[in-house]
Amino acid sequence: MGVLAGTPLDLQLATTKNRPQRPLVRLFEMGDMIMGNGNNGSDNNREIKVLLIDDDVTLVKALKLYLTRASYDVTIANNGLEGVQRVFTDRPDIVILDIMMPEMDGWKACERIREMSDTPIIMLTALGQETDKVTGLKIGADDYLAKPFSLKELEARIEAVLRRANTVAPAKKGKLCGRDKLTIDLDKWEVRKEGQRLDLTATELKFLICLAENSGRVLTHHQLLEKVWGPEYADETDYTKLFVWRLRQKIEHDPKNPQFILTERGIGYRLACVS
Repeated sequence: MGVLAGTPLDLQLATTKNRPQRPLVRLFEMGDMIMGNGNNGSDNNREIKVLLIDDDVTLVKALKLYLTRASYDVTIANNGLEGVQRVFTDRPDIVILDIMMPEMDGWKACERIREMSDTPIIMLTALGQETDKVTGLKIGADDYLAKPFSLKELEARIEAVLRRANTVAPAKKGKLCGRDKLTIDLDKWEVRKEGQRLDLTATELKFLICLAENSGRVLTHHQLLEKVWGPEYADETDYTKLFVWRLRQKIEHDPKNPQFILTERGIGYRLACVS
């Protein structure tokens, strides 16, 4: 399918047999495509490895060109099954994941990736309803960006997710909430529930440590968003609700009746260290 005329440049998403026509996606200003910003947020000279999982050839070509010019090392998978395999073999630093794909859709691919890896995942999809976003974040995505989107916004979100994933251990050492039922060990950068190590993503761990460093104090949605995600996410209150839901599934005996992460209605959350 050809490129439509006009500035800013529009690309029409390709369609496959028996699939509905997808909407036009305004991807980028022409200057963005030519220049990029040449900075991928890395603190060293190693190129950040990005895995694009999407069956839309036109979109993938545009994304690869833009991100490559921004100094990312980009590889491509054209369906969910191939994408899951590449996560295992290529060990990317971040995954950009579509939902509507053949072989294996993005929902299932996200679940499979989370079973074996805490690699950050950004879902990039035409499914823009709130229920879709909630589903994506619940099953393990770190961020969710609906089409149409700006390439500059996508790049900014990649940088933000990578910052969270690469956050160094805090200067404070020792154990937070170091009781028998839940131990947050800053020396080992790990969380244990009754002695068993929990598999947490980088964002989940940062969120829990933020609560633990303020144990007993109520942190507002706004405070948590700024501390964990950054100021650009200050209005994304769904993120705090969904990551609390995810953490409760992992650290609570009964997530519906939590003992650790307590809700202060209309305000935010606080962590109670239960002995």
